[in-house]
Amino acid sequence: MNPDDMILVSIDDHVIEPRDMFEHHVPERWRSDAPRVVVKEDGIERWVFQGTESTSGSLNAVVGWPKEEWGMDPTTYAEMRPGAYDVNERVRDMNRNGILASMCFPSFVGFSGGYFQRSPDKELALVMTQAYNDWHIDEWAASHPGRFIPLAIPPVWDPHALAAEVRRVAKKGCRAMTMPELPHLQGLPSYHNVDYWDPFFRAASEEQVVMCLHIGQGFAAINSAPDAPIDNLIILATQVSAIAAQDLLWGPAFRHYPELKVAFSEGGIGWIPFYLNRCDRHYLNQRWLGHDFGDLLPSDIFRQHALACYVTDPATLKIRDDIGIDNIAWECDYPHSDSIFPNAPEFVHAELTAAGCSDAEIEKITWQNSCRFFGWDPFRHIARSDATVGALRAQARDVDTTIRSKREWRALYEASAARA
Repeated sequence: MNPDDMILVSIDDHVIEPRDMFEHHVPERWRSDAPRVVVKEDGIERWVFQGTESTSGSLNAVVGWPKEEWGMDPTTYAEMRPGAYDVNERVRDMNRNGILASMCFPSFVGFSGGYFQRSPDKELALVMTQAYNDWHIDEWAASHPGRFIPLAIPPVWDPHALAAEVRRVAKKGCRAMTMPELPHLQGLPSYHNVDYWDPFFRAASEEQVVMCLHIGQGFAAINSAPDAPIDNLIILATQVSAIAAQDLLWGPAFRHYPELKVAFSEGGIGWIPFYLNRCDRHYLNQRWLGHDFGDLLPSDIFRQHALACYVTDPATLKIRDDIGIDNIAWECDYPHSDSIFPNAPEFVHAELTAAGCSDAEIEKITWQNSCRFFGWDPFRHIARSDATVGALRAQARDVDTTIRSKREWRALYEASAARA
């Protein structure tokens, strides 16, 4: 397969929410209480809601920067590549990178809406959660049909409101909701507590809404040494996916809700072969513990419920059959520091062919598995012949991919604002 003939669907990217995102989606009664962007004395723009601040920092929007400028400091819109927050520029960047479609996780509200969970006024928090979802589905994703797989955030503090929101967004065509990896770390019952999570598990199963677990929310599970560097969290965050999988596989979720689907987002795939081997050995060897998976092994149950995505994993792709070729999906992670831009097709093609993947396996990993798992038709709005890397790049010959310093991005931003 030639890279130009590939079809790429990235099942994990991110959006830096634009300043005006709530303007058209909050009922008038609450409009003055909506989150807003405030410029602080240090010149950094921060979201403010009910006295709580949130900003885009860390490594969230470094695409287009020289690596020497990457770091943990907060950043601002003027310093970002516009594709981070402008949907039209995002699509242009996707075309240049040969990516047909993208699922975008949130930023300032947290990967599972934890920002609103911490709000003292839960009625208002629910209104804003719904407004966020309406913006994401009806504005961000709908602005370019066929280019985005919509993703909702949850009101996790109320299981019945959560179930209702699952059903509400499903009616709008959204088949994904990002959930906490380890909810007990957020002051919620764990996924072992079926009484609390039953309304959600039932609604997600019945509506075929995928439960997405993105790494980074479970950092507190990594009890590093107090003098350990940030590298510990960045490297070991993927291992939290195994802990989350354990709670779902060995708890009631996968056994009580056979239609429940879970995507492990940005957790990579390297942990899965060892984890599944360990699960099966434990199940067969420790029968005194009383677990019953019927006629199946734990690894079989996992494969029935799970999809896992990766940015790059040359070693594990060589043993892809130990995971299950139908359980692996690729991600770009734009505009985070792990993202591959603007040469994702060449990078992905080289890695998959080096691992010995056939053309059929490449298609499964790069788009078919994601589209099947999320019930999303990639060719509903765009013909297959127009969805390839080569066809998309033909629309993006004018996209500038120059690496620029934050200072240079700011100068371009200010010049554009002056012209406007």
